[in-house]
Amino acid sequence: EDFEAAWHPLRRDTRQRIRKFHNRYAGQRCFIIGNGPSLQNTDLTTLRSEYSFGLNRIYLNFAEMGFPTTFFVSINDLVIEQTAPEIAELAIPKFISWRSRKWLNPAEDLFFLHTTYTGKKFGKNAANRLWEGATVTYVALQLAYYFGFSQVILVGVDHNFITKGEPNATVVSQGDDPNHFHPKYFGKGFRWQLPDLDTSETAYNIAKRAYEADGRQVLDATIGGKLKVFPKVAYSGLFSD
Repeated sequence: EDFEAAWHPLRRDTRQRIRKFHNRYAGQRCFIIGNGPSLQNTDLTTLRSEYSFGLNRIYLNFAEMGFPTTFFVSINDLVIEQTAPEIAELAIPKFISWRSRKWLNPAEDLFFLHTTYTGKKFGKNAANRLWEGATVTYVALQLAYYFGFSQVILVGVDHNFITKGEPNATVVSQGDDPNHFHPKYFGKGFRWQLPDLDTSETAYNIAKRAYEADGRQVLDATIGGKLKVFPKVAYSGLFSD
């Protein structure tokens, strides 16, 4: 971890407080809910009694789901800068890039993660540096590992974008968002970065190996998703009646 991040008071505070999550959910399963259009075909109400990680603007779906996710993760500067007031209002544990300290005030349920664009690895200790892997989903996978979850199930991770262009390039949305579950997700005027699906795939492969080496697993229950890294399972088959 770089010197400034390691000794910054907000990071020291998070490093101390995040330890309460370490292995707290050992042996349990959780869901990481992506933001792909497939969520429109996914009955998320079945996750009410499950542990779940929600990402970026997932809260646009909370009313329809009927409950908030257990945890919230967001690391992209553009997303956080434009949605900080909405994030601050969420009454659930929030795990945010520490770069976003300029937009979000410290709070008891807010944890500033030292996430970086470089240094490919799977971080098993969420109190230390975490590689972003070009997707917030990868950061959530590292958190879920640190929390002790033995089975992680991806849903809504479509790994497919209609909008094409240079990976990581910043663009301004010209209208309704076709790439996510809600037309207003990155709606007209929203600045966002085009996905880097190749780097994300590299990250997912690293996560797969880390989980399997520890006798844990990541499954992909995304309906119609394009990701080929994790074993596929049918979403509807994950719940007993």
